Amino acid sequence: MQTFTSIKALQEAIHTQRLAGRKIGFVPTMGNLHEGHLSLVRKAKELSDFVVTSIFVNPLQFGAGEDLENYPRTLEADSQQLAAQGNDAIFVPSVVAMYPRGMSTQTQVSVPELSETLCGASRPGHFDGVTTVVTKLFNMVQPDIAVFGEKDFQQLSIIRKMVDDLCMPIEIIGVPTGRANDGLALSSRNGYLTVDERPIAPELNRTIQACKEAILAGNTHFSELEARANLRLQNAGFKPDYFAIRDSSTLAEVTEQTQEIAILAAARLGATRLIDNTRLAPPK
Repeated sequence: MQTFTSIKALQEAIHTQRLAGRKIGFVPTMGNLHEGHLSLVRKAKELSDFVVTSIFVNPLQFGAGEDLENYPRTLEADSQQLAAQGNDAIFVPSVVAMYPRGMSTQTQVSVPELSETLCGASRPGHFDGVTTVVTKLFNMVQPDIAVFGEKDFQQLSIIRKMVDDLCMPIEIIGVPTGRANDGLALSSRNGYLTVDERPIAPELNRTIQACKEAILAGNTHFSELEARANLRLQNAGFKPDYFAIRDSSTLAEVTEQTQEIAILAAARLGATRLIDNTRLAPPK
């Protein structure tokens, strides 16, 4: 497995692979890898011949007071895990390599509407930072496929729209959320949970599943279900950011034309912000 810090060296290696007729797969990450990330690498290996995984903690997507400085950086352990999965190349650019003229004058890519709701409403500018860095990484790697986790469902939706709107010749693959045995969605931020908070954290997923079951049973009073879910989370010790029942394609309110419903939630448990989601067909 090769490790690259230089954009030019990475592109030369990828060019060699392309000349040999190999399909390029790409998994962008911020490192501190867990089983959820590794499942993305395995999917990329399944669908392509040469897999590049990037590790870059992107300052452009962190807002004021967020955990940029404290975000765990575990490159050695990450490299070992990736090598064990058969990953072919790691790209570890510096902030200077990614933003050579600084971030304040960096051209930004913005996806309207989808980026302004849910997590975008509580984290202004976050998704502009995500779409900008992903666009730059796509241009550097020029993959045939790119693999993302469905835990960050809003992010996945935004990336798909961006690729479609900008006519990028990249197939975006979503992989189902990896979970711990108790149902907690795997996340690098789970490491921030205290010993007392960790047993409470799966209640976020249980609340989402309870809402899903209610809808499948025929309850379409979505505002009432959202209010009930928020109260349940508060009683469990969470500080909910949002609990929303939305059209999975538009992330707007569910209508008669909705073909798939997404239930999405974000909530703080102590200092840790957790997100999760599920999807279902609308009840007939």
